[in-house]
Amino acid sequence: MPGKVIGKSLNNGFAGSFARTPDSIIVTRPNNGGDNILFGTVLVYDGTGGVKAADDAFTATAFVGIAGRETKSALNYLDQDGGGEYAPEEAVSVFQRGSINVLCKQGTPAVGGRVYVRVEEDTGKAIGDIEAVADGNNSIALTNAQWGGSKDANGVCELVLLTRINA
Repeated sequence: MPGKVIGKSLNNGFAGSFARTPDSIIVTRPNNGGDNILFGTVLVYDGTGGVKAADDAFTATAFVGIAGRETKSALNYLDQDGGGEYAPEEAVSVFQRGSINVLCKQGTPAVGGRVYVRVEEDTGKAIGDIEAVADGNNSIALTNAQWGGSKDANGVCELVLLTRINA
């Protein structure tokens, strides 16, 4: 019996998953922001050595990295895909250089295209969303990032962090 082709393309995976190796730098910092941090979230330092999710005061120079998707313990391994998160005071894997999968909430990412972070809430658009299209003063371009491909059916796409901005 001849073989069958299952599909023409595969999904990119889950937000927060690394996309390529070995060119990646990942550090660990505590979640000191007081709120849960979802995998694939844009992070900034909180002023005490920990990290928190980007807020409306976000600037490109404050960008620390993306919350990486990690298996945190055998007790919560079912929570690792699609919606996994870091609770307050948990250790966060902060992805600072390399290729990582994220959810692109607005626009159509293209290889080498600019990456924007939303800083002003709007209908259907939340602060901290990662986008492929500028929205005036409502979004800020990351100076060290670009898209590594298009998004899949789930809105997941590869974001490439070219350099570290903050240690």
